[in-house]
Amino acid sequence: MQSRHSSLQRLCAALAQAGRVLTGRQIAGRGLTVFPDDIFLVSYPRSGNTWTRFLLGNLINQSDPVRFSNVESRIPEIYFNRDRFLRQLQRPRMLKSHESFQPEYPRVIYIVRDPRDVAVSFYHHNVKARNISDDYPIASFVPRFIAGELDRKFGSWRDNVLSWTVLRKDDPGFLLLRYEDMKRDPVVSLTSVVDFLERCSFRKIDSSAAALQRAIELSSAERMRTLEKQDAGLWVLTKGTRSDKPFVRSATAGGWKSQLDRESVAAIESAWGDLMQSLGYELASTAAAADTVSQRGLPS
Repeated sequence: MQSRHSSLQRLCAALAQAGRVLTGRQIAGRGLTVFPDDIFLVSYPRSGNTWTRFLLGNLINQSDPVRFSNVESRIPEIYFNRDRFLRQLQRPRMLKSHESFQPEYPRVIYIVRDPRDVAVSFYHHNVKARNISDDYPIASFVPRFIAGELDRKFGSWRDNVLSWTVLRKDDPGFLLLRYEDMKRDPVVSLTSVVDFLERCSFRKIDSSAAALQRAIELSSAERMRTLEKQDAGLWVLTKGTRSDKPFVRSATAGGWKSQLDRESVAAIESAWGDLMQSLGYELASTAAAADTVSQRGLPS
C-alpha cells in the first residue's frame, strides 16, 4: 500500500511539473533553456554577484540605471524567473547563477570572494532571512558553512569554486574575477569584463572612462542601500525578509578580521587553505607565523 501511495505521489508530481512546463510557469533553475550565445555570471552565494550585476547593468543600460525593482529584467537570476520569460529576453543574454560546474554554460564570468568574508556575509544573510536567530553564534554557524549545510544544492564554497576553476581554467569562454580586485580597482575589473564580452561577440558597450565611472558611482554600496530601502518589497530576495537587516551590508573586503574569532578563521583555513592560497588569499596562520619569525630576528 505504501509503495502504491509513493508511486501515486511521484505521478502527481510529474503531472504537475509537466503542467508548469506546458503552461510556461516553470521556473528556469537547472532546467533553463540555454542558448549558444548566453553569458552566465556565476558565483558562490554572497560573493558579490548582485553588485556585479549592478555594475554591468549600469554599464550596458546607461540611459536607465539599474535598481532592485528592474535588475531581474536586465541580468536575471535563473532561480526566480520563468524559463518562458527568460527565453523572450534580448540575446545575447546575461544570466545570474550560483550553480557548480555546468557543462552546457557556453561562456562564464565567475566571481570568487575570500571565503572568510563569504562566511560572515552568509551568516547575516541567514539572519535576515529568519533562517537563524539574532543570538545564534557565528562561531556555531561557521562549521555548518564549511559543510555546505545551508544551501546544499550549490555545494560548499570549495566545491563550487573548484568545479569552475579546474574544469574551465584555460577555456577562452571563462573569466575569473576576484571580488577583492573589483573593490580595489573596479575600472580595471570592468574593463577586463568588457574585453571578455567583446571577444564573446556581445553587443557593443560604451566603456569610455566617463561611462565606467558613472556605472561605478551608480553601483556604490551607499546607493544600493538606498535603493534597497525603496525597493525591498518589490525584489524577490528581500520581499518578506527582515527590514531591519540590510541585504547590502558593508560591502567591503577583509571584514572577517573583526567578525570571526580565531577558531573560526582557523577552521576555514584548515578546510580550504590550499585553494585560498592558490587564489591569492593570505592565510592568517601563515601571516602570524611570518610575524613570529620576523620578531625573533629582531635584535634585543
